[in-house]
Amino acid sequence: MGFATVITWFAAVLLGLYMLAVWLIENDVTGRGVTPSRLPVPVVFAHLGLAATGLSVWVAFLIFNRKALAWTAVGILFAVALLGLTMFARWIPVHRGPSRPVSPPQPPASALAVPAEGNFPVVVVAAHGLLAVTTLILALLTALG
Repeated sequence: MGFATVITWFAAVLLGLYMLAVWLIENDVTGRGVTPSRLPVPVVFAHLGLAATGLSVWVAFLIFNRKALAWTAVGILFAVALLGLTMFARWIPVHRGPSRPVSPPQPPASALAVPAEGNFPVVVVAAHGLLAVTTLILALLTALG
């Protein structure tokens, strides 16, 4: 089960890196009329850094077969999950978009400002979350023995 955990963790990291790339490309803080991101930069990079650190600790657990490393990785993974849930909660209103009244004419779609995370494909967000939950369950079950 330890190797399955590595596979799901790595797949979640790849999808996370894809979303990070989209966020970095679309997050133009110098442009006028650009809606700022709702995702705090420290949270984004702490999530990324902890996920990479936890994956490294998990690989070390697989190599050295020390339970302390497995539990350390699980603890890191819980912190990663909390940061991920925070970002997911802040992404939901962006994905849904602002409420618009029906009667007045709507501006063209290009005129509506969308934060950078509004460009995340829903399928990527969903797959990343499912892989993260699967990884957390597999890691916990492996650590428990």
